[in-house]
Amino acid sequence: MKRWKYYLFCVGVMTLTLLCAYWGSMAVTVISEELPFVRKHCVVIDPGHGGEDGGATSCTGRMESAYNLAISRRLDDLLHLLGYQTRMTRTSDVSIYTTGDTIARKKISDLKERVRIVNETPGAVFISIHQNLFSDARYSGAQVFYAKTDGSKELGQKLQSELVTALNPGSNRKSKPISGVYLMENIQCTGVLIECGFLSNPREEAKLRNAEYQKKLCCVIGATLSQQLSNT
Repeated sequence: MKRWKYYLFCVGVMTLTLLCAYWGSMAVTVISEELPFVRKHCVVIDPGHGGEDGGATSCTGRMESAYNLAISRRLDDLLHLLGYQTRMTRTSDVSIYTTGDTIARKKISDLKERVRIVNETPGAVFISIHQNLFSDARYSGAQVFYAKTDGSKELGQKLQSELVTALNPGSNRKSKPISGVYLMENIQCTGVLIECGFLSNPREEAKLRNAEYQKKLCCVIGATLSQQLSNT
């Protein structure tokens, strides 16, 4: 029964997403303003990399940062539609460093700035969007990594389960705690990092740059996040 209700909710989210695409960004504002409740969380969406730091290079020569930004923008629109306040760490192909005279120092500054944005946002929940890469092109599937903060493990496990069910059936990937990643080790709120798929797998890479697949991905993330936050 719970599964049935969840997928009904997903259908509703996808329907609203299509309406938004048809009517434009004004629809997001109008619908969210008419919602009869106030969300207590602000979702900070982090499109990984950007600017000089393009991240991984896909099998078709595209930079990871572009995939991350496209997916993050769609997720931002969807969460607005669901009534959430959001904040994006970047909205264009830039690095958000404030200091630094070398690429390495700029990257350190960039990460510190992302941490600052998250930790200064009241009621923040953090979603960092990334893509995976491996030398063997046969590997595929989304994987979720979670911070050590309260609620992160539960959110990470739920997201992993729903991503496998909806997008990667048969995948044996599991959510895992993250370590050695400055950004995720220094946030003070619930947070996850989602590796949406493998840019080294030609079939999955084609999906990840497809608008319809990106919408499905964001619907799974948005619906799962909303379901988890409604229980807190």
